[in-house]
Amino acid sequence: MRRGDFFRLAAASLTAAAQPLLGQESSMRKRHLVSLSFDDGFKKSFVRTAEIYEKFGLSACFNVTAAGHRPEVGLKDDNIRQEQIGDFKLWNELAARGHEIMPHGYRHAHLDRLPFEEATGLISDCLAVFENELKGFRAERAVFNFPYNDTTPEISAWLSSRVLAWRCHGEEINPLPHKGMQAIGTGGFGPGNAEADLDSQIEELLSRQSGWLVYNLHGLDEEGWGPVRASYLEKLLARLTRIDSVQVIPTARALWEAGA
Repeated sequence: MRRGDFFRLAAASLTAAAQPLLGQESSMRKRHLVSLSFDDGFKKSFVRTAEIYEKFGLSACFNVTAAGHRPEVGLKDDNIRQEQIGDFKLWNELAARGHEIMPHGYRHAHLDRLPFEEATGLISDCLAVFENELKGFRAERAVFNFPYNDTTPEISAWLSSRVLAWRCHGEEINPLPHKGMQAIGTGGFGPGNAEADLDSQIEELLSRQSGWLVYNLHGLDEEGWGPVRASYLEKLLARLTRIDSVQVIPTARALWEAGA
């Protein structure tokens, strides 16, 4: 079944906005951008994903809930167990290593199914926690990654003055990032292994003159909805980094480099 369905580094000498890891080039030189967007906060998978990205001098794109690690709030989802979820100690550690940490809601709620005031209140609570807990985080520089990628026109309009952009249902292959771009389309595959679907999306991207693939993943191996194997991810990044036209880049950084 198809599921169409930050970090900003705090150290004074280094910010997440503009400091790529070794081996990264400006996305403005590339015609094909790939942002693999890992959701939910699986601590085991995210640590391993970070290690794989670092092997290639790349920054990963992690999207986590503000209160999902708290037992009294938790993540209510069939594909997530409370004990799998990391916390802001780990998110700050990963940010300090050069990875992008972005908001994925206060809890894992279908915001489009809630009354407007409740939905926007949860987003406000999420951004407040991030500003308090994630070193150097600024909402106006952030990409809000909707849980389940679900939003409404009213929620998106309200959010437009509060964050840089948001990720939601839409075409997985977007136009190249540009100034003023706010709605970022994404999709994924699940609940089973997503590798074949991701391969097909990358093939489609490379068949086009240009584009920006934002693909929604979760955990590795057996964790989360639509997982991929750690071995697959390593081989995929090795292949992509050998293609001259391709840049593997976190979502927010792609917008920053485009002047958004």
